[in-house]
Parts: sequence; structure tokens; C-alpha cells
Amino acid sequence: MNHISPPVQLPPPPSQGEDGSMRTEAIKCLIVDDLDENLLALAALLQSEEVEVLQARSGTEALELLLQHEVALALVDVQMPEMDGFELAEMMRGMERTRHVPIIFVTAGSRDAQRMFRGYEAGAVDFLYKPVEPHVLCGKAGVFFQLYRQKQQLARHLHERTETLRLHELFTAVLGHDLRGPLSAITMAAEILARRPDDSTRAVGQRLLRSGQWMGRMIEDMLDLARTRQGGGMPMACEHIDLGALAERVVQERQSAWPDRPVALQATGDLAGEWDEDRLTQLLSNLVGNAQRHGDGQPVQVVLDGGQAASVRLSVHNGGEIPADVLPHIFDPFRSGRARAEDAAPRRAGSRNEGLGLGLYIVREIVRAHGGQLQVESSAGRTSFTVALPRQVPR
Repeated sequence: MNHISPPVQLPPPPSQGEDGSMRTEAIKCLIVDDLDENLLALAALLQSEEVEVLQARSGTEALELLLQHEVALALVDVQMPEMDGFELAEMMRGMERTRHVPIIFVTAGSRDAQRMFRGYEAGAVDFLYKPVEPHVLCGKAGVFFQLYRQKQQLARHLHERTETLRLHELFTAVLGHDLRGPLSAITMAAEILARRPDDSTRAVGQRLLRSGQWMGRMIEDMLDLARTRQGGGMPMACEHIDLGALAERVVQERQSAWPDRPVALQATGDLAGEWDEDRLTQLLSNLVGNAQRHGDGQPVQVVLDGGQAASVRLSVHNGGEIPADVLPHIFDPFRSGRARAEDAAPRRAGSRNEGLGLGLYIVREIVRAHGGQLQVESSAGRTSFTVALPRQVPR
């Protein structure tokens, strides 16, 4: 190694811009060799404005540096006293912090196949033999530096996107919470108008009241989405309830909202369990409402089966068929099969928009929070959602 080539050239890392973004830190390369002249020669080849070279004269010193710095590449001499290069590589592979650092062995030994096999087994990605050809060294090191820079950029982009998503969900939660106040005032005013003796005023009040209730449901859906994303799951408050009585109330409410879409309830067996009453009310209301909207005008059937000792089954059946390309994504948030489903079933005149497209997503999250299972089947002009709920939520 008696001549020096130009340092490794890398694309310049991003510098600080007008938006205040910080310049990417220099890439660090670790050189481990017990001879000072080898360290100086390798450092002269690799050191540049974008690359900082760390030098270690033993395996122990190298491990200390690795605990302090994150390196993109390690060039390790094989023949060193106390701890040779193979032993250092094995220790690096045994630590989570250095497990994925690429290692290139530098050796003055012969090209022994068994020796090379041991090196690759210890975690090496390549071998360089002394005297090292500078252009070969710079070319190989440059590849790993470029890969490391790309890894940094991907990690930064992932962090930025994750933070943007977190802020978006936080904004959704704050917005949904703050909308409750003015909506409550609007709803109260609508209730007053709905009680006025004048027919036209009362009709306006009733329309405002229905719209306010609809907006309220959408706000609650937004808050539920934020709770599941930000809080790591849907909050639960379980108590002993009768699913049969709950279902009767929900069916009556949905029947009043859609009088031309009849709902039949069939209940058998023991329907008692430890569940969150508000969440199951929301689950059943979403499923029945979805069935009424997309039922192709046919009656909706709700079936409760309490014949099993450990669980209760709840099924909602309706006419109409979910298109095959929509079915795998039916529980995705903000995605709705309305447009495609309505191609198969003509839209009812005056029907309302179905909201934010969160209803079935929230159903799935409620089922998960209860430790249950949810299935959907759609074929031959018929669609069924089936929920299996354990009688007691797993702790």
C-alpha cells in the first residue's frame, strides 16, 4: 500500500435548507489494525468531507468505539494479537447494535479456502488482500457508504411520514372533540324548533335534528378512529349485559330510521355475557345500518345464537352482493363499497350518504377489543356478517 488514490467520492448529503432541515451527519467507517502505518494508509484512502474514519488498534478498542458510534462499514485486519479479526467479527454479530454492520477483512495471509470460509461464517461480506489495491478498496467501500446513506434517507422519510400521520390523527381527535360543543348547541336548537306548533317550523327542526344526529355519529366515528390509532386499541368498559335486550333496542331504532327497510330479529339460547354495552350497541347499529343501505331492498335479518357455553354468535344477513374486488378491503378505514355496490343495486331516491366509511372498520376494532372473530360472506345475491363473541373479554 505505497501509493494513495483520491478519497472515496459520495453524493453530497443534504445541507440545511430554508425550511430549517439539518444536514445529514457524516458517514463513519471503522478501521481496525494493530499497525499504525496500515491505519494511516487506509484512513488516507477513505477520509473525506462525507466520511469520518475511526481508528482502533485492537479488538477491545474497536468494541469501545462501536458502543459510541454508528458505523457504515468496518475494515478489520485478520491477524491481531489478543483478539483476532474473526473473534471481533463474531462479537460484533452477537450484539444487536452491530449485528448488521458490514465487515470487510483485510489480511496479508494466503488465499486459503478454509480461512475464507471461517471469515464468511464469522460475518464478513468480503476479503481484501495486502497489499490493498486503492481503487478496489475505494470502490467497495463506496458501495457500502452509498447503501448506508440510502438507509439513512429511508429512515428519515419513514420518521417524517410517521410523524405526519401521528399529527393528522391527533388533529382528527382534537377536531372531533371540539366539534361536539357547537353541534350540541345546534341539536338543542333543532329540538326546540321540532316542538313548535307551526308545521313548517317543526319540519325544519326535525330535519335539522336528524342532520345533527347524523353528524354526531360521524364525529364519534372520527374519535373512535383516533382512539384506536393513538391509544393502541379501543377503550373498553365491560359489564354484565343481555345481548338480546340490546339487540331489540337497536333494531327498533334502525327500523324507525329506515321504515321501508324491515329488520327481523331472531334470538335463541342464553345471550348474557360480560361486554361493553355501548360498543356492542355501536357494532350492531353499524352492521344493521350497513345492511339496510346495501340490502337491495330486501328485509334484513339479525340472528343471535346463545347455544354455545363459551361464546355467542351474532349474524346480520341482507340481500345484495359485495363485489369480489371490494370484499378484501371491506373493513379498511375510509374505504367504502358504496359506489360499486350501488352499481349492482339502484340507489334509493333521497337516500343519505353513508358517512365517512368508518362503520365496518369500527365494527372490526370492537370485535377485536372483545377478543372475538368477525367474518363476511357474500355470494349468490346474499351477504352475511357473522360475529363470534366470547362471553367474557380475555384479560
